[in-house]
Amino acid sequence: MDALTQIVADINSILWGPWCLIPVLVGAGIFFTFKLRFVQIRQFGRAVKHVFGGLSFNGEKAGNHGMTSFQSLATAIAAQVGTGNLAGVATAMAMGGPGAIFWMWLAAFFGMATIFSEAILAQLYRSKDSEGHITGGPSYYITYGLGSKSLATIFSVLIIIALGFIGNMVQANSISTAFNSAFEIPTQVTGLFIILLAGFIFIGGIKRIAGFAEKMVPLMAGVYVLGAIYIMICYAGDILPTFKEIFVGAFNPSAATGGVIGASVKEAIRYGVARGLFSNEAGMGSTPHAHAIARVKHPVEQGLAAIIGLFIDTFIVLTATALVILVTGSLDGTKTGIELTQAAFVKGMGTAGSGFVALCLFFAAFTTIIGWYFFAVQNVKYLFGYKVINIFSVIVLCFLMTGSFLKVNLVWELADMFNGLMVIPNIIAVIGLYKLVVRALDDYEGKFINGERPLFGPSEQLTGRMAKINTLHRRKKQRS
Repeated sequence: MDALTQIVADINSILWGPWCLIPVLVGAGIFFTFKLRFVQIRQFGRAVKHVFGGLSFNGEKAGNHGMTSFQSLATAIAAQVGTGNLAGVATAMAMGGPGAIFWMWLAAFFGMATIFSEAILAQLYRSKDSEGHITGGPSYYITYGLGSKSLATIFSVLIIIALGFIGNMVQANSISTAFNSAFEIPTQVTGLFIILLAGFIFIGGIKRIAGFAEKMVPLMAGVYVLGAIYIMICYAGDILPTFKEIFVGAFNPSAATGGVIGASVKEAIRYGVARGLFSNEAGMGSTPHAHAIARVKHPVEQGLAAIIGLFIDTFIVLTATALVILVTGSLDGTKTGIELTQAAFVKGMGTAGSGFVALCLFFAAFTTIIGWYFFAVQNVKYLFGYKVINIFSVIVLCFLMTGSFLKVNLVWELADMFNGLMVIPNIIAVIGLYKLVVRALDDYEGKFINGERPLFGPSEQLTGRMAKINTLHRRKKQRS
């Protein structure tokens, strides 16, 4: 097992090294940030208004016609806010020092423009499956936008493995580890409970998934952040020094920790960006599956919702974990992962802290399991139709059970590797179709918000919208 872990780690050191995915992802974010004229800043207020204006935790039931915008966002956040926010950030700091948080923030800021673009393309190329259900995601904009069925197939296979199988093993592993540490519950018992509850929601399909996400995600995130705020109030005098640790550690990790964490700047960047991607999923091609089926009046509206999703994930939930670990002085080089996070909350809350983290992690990771299952299912349908979904669901449940007692290092390394691989075809498509994203944003800002008839109408008008997109492509070919 150790030899396999080392092999995967060596692959990841290249894949997530300074010459591969890190510059690609950050570069894509910078590219879109400038092409879209810092949309994550200019339209942030409108994004907040779109998401929280008229907010309801009991919206219209999802079905063949898709989900409400908030349900889609909640499903996306369910996938984003998981072990990456509680365990992943702890692992990043244990390996890269406090400075890893700075690189998470930086990657997330530029990633807002990337995830905005992904959501718009998902809306533009959404379609109906053989059963009449609204569906979409990178496989569709790769197929119909880039015109590459083979690349779309590669992406679908990778995301099924990365999220449906390996990624969900990570979630189950972190839950079982946390419950074993906090309550001494055997990992196999926790695994059995996970698969029973997950199976119940899987059977309910899109309606049960959407209903679960819109109610559980706000509650889960709210309770966790309030717990973190309580600890930060108790350690208020350490907050400013903590931010100094983060900024100093970004460029001099040893100075920030007094040599306790023997990390280099390279490691701070590597673990910060890698764990940041695992958390916010910008550029990974996962959240577009949720945004594709949102019912909105203009594609850009769901792009704005995607920006808020990433903001909540990284700048609120993930940062809350990082600050608790640092203000309590828990980063001592002896613990990593969820055990480090639990140790920090125990210092801040007393013995109740371990149980608090375990329960919060359960809901965060479990919502991610549901979100990732939904994303993977869209690709199973894309490749095989509905005939193998039940078989796929059983396989996912088996991986959840297996993940609950596997060694954590191997699970995390496998997750990093497959997440990295699925980025490649998605980023190729998103960058290749950037002009369509720019045109959609110009249409939104120039016409839609001014009350004029936009080029891209309501998301229900699939046929008309696709006709317009095809017209744009034909004109482009004629000019070239």
